Amino acid sequence: MRIDLHTHSRVSDGTQPPDEVIRLAAAQGLDVVALTDHDTTDGWAEATRAAAETGITLVRGLEISTKHNGQGVHLLGYLPDPTYPPLVEGLQKVLDGRNSRIPAILERLNELGIAIRVDDVRQVAGDAAAAGRPHVADALVDRGVVRDREQAFDELLSPGRPAYVHRYAAPLVEMIRIVGEAGGVAVLAHPWGRHAPAGMSPEDIAGLAELGLVGLEVDHQDHDAASRRDLAAIADDLGLVRTGSSDYHGAGKKNHELGCNTTEPEQFERLIALASDAAARSGRRTPELVVP
Repeated sequence: MRIDLHTHSRVSDGTQPPDEVIRLAAAQGLDVVALTDHDTTDGWAEATRAAAETGITLVRGLEISTKHNGQGVHLLGYLPDPTYPPLVEGLQKVLDGRNSRIPAILERLNELGIAIRVDDVRQVAGDAAAAGRPHVADALVDRGVVRDREQAFDELLSPGRPAYVHRYAAPLVEMIRIVGEAGGVAVLAHPWGRHAPAGMSPEDIAGLAELGLVGLEVDHQDHDAASRRDLAAIADDLGLVRTGSSDYHGAGKKNHELGCNTTEPEQFERLIALASDAAARSGRRTPELVVP
């Protein structure tokens, strides 16, 4: 069984609609896929229809932008009730933060002599729940300023680069709690990835586990062999679920093809059992797996 628990569509910063992501996952031999767009569940309905038509198992999730100890951290939430008011409010604040910083980024780019407008970004963002740095990068590609998103981030849009602007991100501890209250389960995404070179210490992770974190994304393209080994050991020591995922973004991210990393079936079963327990504790109506 091949299981990929981290993918994105153009509802956030991927380059394909949700149904296309699901159909491609099925065509490439995946048995289970999670749609985890950034800070939104807007793609769930379309993905659900495609999963039912293709016979692939769908896990409905999202990737939440958070901060912890002054550092950006991405949190994967699986199977929460998307109508839970604190979750809705928290996600909206993050989306508002994404949209509000676009003019500031463009102002910095204009000061660098790069002529780009809000309309240029909106055009490439399409039906995304909020415009973000990847869409600015796509607009820069369209205008011939850079060759691809990677160059845009490396030279202009990443922290420390001339067009980077801070934005609001939800407190990590608060979001772990809210995902649990919404009947879902929380997993740290690529905790030692290239955009968080300092990583989280084992002590940090242990503290989050005590607060409700259930898993670590261990197998990810941003993690080398040593990082994967050490993260797996931390997860096992703490009784956390170990996941593996592609972090697929279509053409928006190189070397992250569907199924390039996968989650072991027994780890997936543990994750779903924990989600069932969380749903029962919450008393909320949570989404079930879409199964063939």
